[in-house]
Amino acid sequence: MYHNKTFLAVIPARSGSKGVKDKNIKNLGNKPLMAYTIEACHRAQIFDEIVVSTDDEKYAKVAKDYGASVPFLRPKELASDEAATNDVMLHVLNEMRVQGKNFDYVILLQPTSPLRNESHILDSVNILTKQRADSVISICKAEYPSYLTVKLMQNGELKTKFLDKKQIRRQDEVQEYRINGAIYLTSTHFFLENKGFYGGKVFPLIMEEKDSIDIDEEYQFQLAEFFLKNKLL
Repeated sequence: MYHNKTFLAVIPARSGSKGVKDKNIKNLGNKPLMAYTIEACHRAQIFDEIVVSTDDEKYAKVAKDYGASVPFLRPKELASDEAATNDVMLHVLNEMRVQGKNFDYVILLQPTSPLRNESHILDSVNILTKQRADSVISICKAEYPSYLTVKLMQNGELKTKFLDKKQIRRQDEVQEYRINGAIYLTSTHFFLENKGFYGGKVFPLIMEEKDSIDIDEEYQFQLAEFFLKNKLL
């Protein structure tokens, strides 16, 4: 409980992964990837329960070893590549309600963001409270401006969003941001009513790019290990 409100952390960790096999339990440094998120939740000291949503008993054991709760396994239809995260969240909230457990707030913390820490979590809660927001979603600076995005047509032709004579000078660029996938926070009531984190008064938690690594490929594991090993966090 935090400020007399109850908080639920949900960490989605399905077993299937195309980019890196078993990435959610693959060792990053000296512990499984999901352990970083679980430990950040414990250090934040605001959660009434930390639930890992997984479809695999092996993953469940790892989660429990690091102090998370796995009160049920995720059904197969919510463990495929096509399964929507919002549906996974709804499943968790409904199952917890069946068990007689209701929470004022819920936060989605993907285990693929291991450099997101307890300070980021607490900052997001403080923003939600201060701004009286419906949701807080973490973002970071975009690596490249959107006008550099191009489209490849079926015939192999390149389509751009700009003409050479209209290219923007670097000093004239407006800073752009992107959602980094590290934190999604809202009230349980808002999520159940809207079936998601958007649609209301949404405020950002701005994170540093180095803290925003979202692991999906092997090179991103190596990059995260570099930051951890060299204490660049």
